[in-house]
Amino acid sequence: MAECFYHPDESRRLRRLRELKPEMFRGFVDFERAVFRGGELPLKTKELIAIAVAHITQCPYCIDVHVKRAKKAGASDGEIAEAIFVAMTLRAGGSFAHAAIALRAAEEADRKSESIG
Repeated sequence: MAECFYHPDESRRLRRLRELKPEMFRGFVDFERAVFRGGELPLKTKELIAIAVAHITQCPYCIDVHVKRAKKAGASDGEIAEAIFVAMTLRAGGSFAHAAIALRAAEEADRKSESIG
């Protein structure tokens, strides 16, 4: 993984979770394997979804792992880029949707200041 705010070696510290809670760790690993095993969605599609979600959750380790897995499953750079743009749209959509909350709060503040003044 390219060095950035997260050092690639930090993920090795996650092994401590396995030491602290081995049964929970095993359950997580087993669940992840089950999700990415064969199913109705092809593995490449699942990995492209994982890339998009990893960008939304902003997990650098997930981005690194799932891009490599997607490439191994046959995804092109264009497909990976498109998955990222899907994520960008949804992430921006969250801000767009929450704008309604901000506008309502502004209207409430205006009404309150009008009633005071």
